[in-house]
Amino acid sequence: MAEYRLLTIWRIEAPLEAVYAAIHNSPHWPDWWPGIQKVEQVAVGDADGIDSVLRYVWQGRLPYRMVFDVRATRIEKQVAMEGAVQGDLEGVGCWHFSNEGTVSIVHYAWHVRSTRWWMNMIAPFARSMFIRNHGILMRQGAEGLAGLLDAPLLSQESIDLMAEA
Repeated sequence: MAEYRLLTIWRIEAPLEAVYAAIHNSPHWPDWWPGIQKVEQVAVGDADGIDSVLRYVWQGRLPYRMVFDVRATRIEKQVAMEGAVQGDLEGVGCWHFSNEGTVSIVHYAWHVRSTRWWMNMIAPFARSMFIRNHGILMRQGAEGLAGLLDAPLLSQESIDLMAEA
C-alpha cells in the first residue's frame, strides 16, 4: 500500500473557539468546504464523541472519489481531535489547535495508506499528483473556513513529511 504522511497548517485570524467549533462540526463541512460531497454519521459514540464514526465522501480535482470512515479516538476541546481512518484510505488523521493572540493555528496531520489497488499500482508515478490534489482540497478547506467565519486566511501550507525525511 502506498503511504502518505502529510501536514497542513492553517493560520486564520479568528477566535480559536469559532475555528474549533466549525471543524468539530464535520457533518456541516459540505456547506463550506468544496470537495466534500457528503458526511454522514455511521455510529454514535459516547457523550464526548469518542468512538463515533463518520463517513466522508471526497472529490478533488482528479476524476475519482475517496470514501472512508473516521472513528473518533481523541477529542480535547479546542486542543485536538484524532480519528482512525478505514476505507479507501487507512491510517490516522489528527487536528491540533492553538493560537497566537487573535490568530488561530490549525495543524492537520494525515498519516494514511491507500487501499485502492489502482492507486497503489500507479503511486510510484502519480504520488506527487495525489499529494497536490490533497493540498488543493486542504486549501479549499482553509478558504471555506475563512469565508464561513468571515475572517482573513493568513496562510495555508501543505507539507509532504516523507519528502522532508
